[in-house]
Amino acid sequence: MFAGIDEVDWASMEHAYGPADDVPGLLQGLASADPAEREGALDGMYGAVHHQGDVYACTLACIPFLFELVVDPAVPDRGGIVELLTSIGGIDLDEDDEDEIDEDEIEGAANYAMAAAAVTAGAGVFFALMADDDPGVRVSAPLALATLHGHPARVLTLLRDRLAVEPDEEVRLALVEAAGRVALRHRQLTDQIADWLSRLAAEAYPPGLRLAALAQLARCAPQALPGDVVRVVAGLLRQLRSSPVAAAAEPGPPRAAEAHSEPEPAGVEERAAPATLVGQLRALSAEESAGRAAPWTADLLRTLHVGLDDRVAERTALLTDQLCSPDRWQRIDAVRMSSGLIRAWRGSYGELVRLVGEQLGAAEPRLAEAASHVLEELFGLAAPAADALAARVAAEPGAWVKEWASGPPGLGSAVKALSRLGDARAVPALAAALERPEVPHDVGFAIGYLGSAARPLAGALRRRLGEVGLDEGAYDRASPLLAGLTALRAGEAAPEVLRVLRGAPEYRGEWLRTAALRALGSFGPAARCAVPELRALIRRPGTAAATEAAEALWAVGGDADAVLPVLIEGLQAEHAHERRSAASALGRLGARAEVTAPRLRALLGHEELWLRVDAAIALWEVSGRARESVPVLLAAWEQNRHVRVRVAGCLARMGAAGAGSDAVHVLRAELASVRRHNAMDGGYGSHDTYEDEKLLALCRRALMGNSGKGPTT
Repeated sequence: MFAGIDEVDWASMEHAYGPADDVPGLLQGLASADPAEREGALDGMYGAVHHQGDVYACTLACIPFLFELVVDPAVPDRGGIVELLTSIGGIDLDEDDEDEIDEDEIEGAANYAMAAAAVTAGAGVFFALMADDDPGVRVSAPLALATLHGHPARVLTLLRDRLAVEPDEEVRLALVEAAGRVALRHRQLTDQIADWLSRLAAEAYPPGLRLAALAQLARCAPQALPGDVVRVVAGLLRQLRSSPVAAAAEPGPPRAAEAHSEPEPAGVEERAAPATLVGQLRALSAEESAGRAAPWTADLLRTLHVGLDDRVAERTALLTDQLCSPDRWQRIDAVRMSSGLIRAWRGSYGELVRLVGEQLGAAEPRLAEAASHVLEELFGLAAPAADALAARVAAEPGAWVKEWASGPPGLGSAVKALSRLGDARAVPALAAALERPEVPHDVGFAIGYLGSAARPLAGALRRRLGEVGLDEGAYDRASPLLAGLTALRAGEAAPEVLRVLRGAPEYRGEWLRTAALRALGSFGPAARCAVPELRALIRRPGTAAATEAAEALWAVGGDADAVLPVLIEGLQAEHAHERRSAASALGRLGARAEVTAPRLRALLGHEELWLRVDAAIALWEVSGRARESVPVLLAAWEQNRHVRVRVAGCLARMGAAGAGSDAVHVLRAELASVRRHNAMDGGYGSHDTYEDEKLLALCRRALMGNSGKGPTT
């Protein structure tokens, strides 16, 4: 083994972290008799040689040696090496990808192509591995063949033949998954594979295999799913949890011997946490699977949900049934998948959310914690679970604030969820948080959602702000307090805010001044004591601080003559975000800033999309005429989905009559869409659902009628 490895000029190559002269050691480590060394070597291969899916020259040079390893039965853990080869050779560049490659990416694209060719050329070895003695190899080989081999019909035949004799259930599921992969990659075989999967989903087969077949049908041929797929899947889940193995996995009350067991004897060390990423992932997987009779069920259900896609009612019904399961593991899976469904799709989720809320009282801490995190992301949609959230908050004062090993403390998820509902029952938790030595960083945001219900907290916010030392840590300590005072428009705190504005330190001072100016602006006339300071700040027109001070001065004193020159100067600032601030501030002046209409009009063709949008909105606000602004706003709507909330807010103020028929068409199309406008594959933001629900509300408001603002043409 490894013949010729020393003849490769590894030192002339590089991987993600520098020279590749350590790669021979990694390859040899994969064959080590020491499990820790094998794990470290595999971690190094993924971390450096195949970093985040990249293919380097050294990655290509490894391929022959990796094939040597996978065919040698004396090498342990070869399943992981099969998966590594599958990843290296399984990257497809379609025509669209090739069109987008720039000059700097040409070498990388060539490496991907060479890797695919090299691994595909050797993929025949995976046929023999389908019957390997090691179940781990047999689990990995089917997907390798489905991904890499150039004769899919032959692969499909082998998958079907192997299923008839394969004794290991996890391998059987891998065979079915591989068939789904073949169907997706080779559409000419989809009908044939769908027919086979439909037969596997029939009642003659075990429930796990039937569920796997249905999941792959949803993935590659959803039209072939049975019409009563929710009933069928719910029945399979009942069978899985009533099997003897499942019953044994569900713990009952502790036996007396267990309840009074002796502690570990002194000198017994706790097992060290895995040092490698591969080890950590393996440990997490083992922890997640511990106690589960069928740990693969969650993956099958996730695959099924992905295939069902926009069939929101069926997916909701399936999760609702699952949340009523006596099996806590099935409920944990349902809670987590409910998050993914609600985050990506619009629908009627009242009963589903109520059932998620019921899990807050579960004895299983992972279930209760998962439910709490899901509800935290739902904002107003969490209303059916409000009482359950309030009960959990009241029952667990120790969970009101979370401490972290690094970084400031934060509010517990149940407190945040209840606050985001505007529920006054969160106020005691926030009051307690304000008395802590270090105030949680997100207290101010929570107060913002509570609105007037949080008014009793204004005194504590003011007092704590007055105690903040104006040193290098001032921003971290003051910003949550300023955010809360801003949300409450607590003008009585103007002296404390003014102290912060005047004494902001150099470190993060700009951020701190911005937060203070926003607070003063929110106070309006109640902050008149700050007028001299604000007038001093606007004497440096063209700067971000001057624009922010001018906006605050307008809100506090209403002196348009004083702020207009500053904001006009801000429209010519060097940075687009500063111009945006000036445009937005001018819009708030309304007709008092009509003289700036030509300058705002000139920005409608700017290359920065967000600046075009803010200029168009401000132009309408100062002139009352929508004719020039609406086309710019609608164009931006199509170009960047993340601008839609901002645009819809303006259209709502215009009203349907003012916005015009083109806008009405766009608004109705948005309301008809079942997909959330900001849904992303493979990622999400904590406020995505909130932003999309806000968009829907604004669209409905815009279609209700004219705002009565005045002339629109």
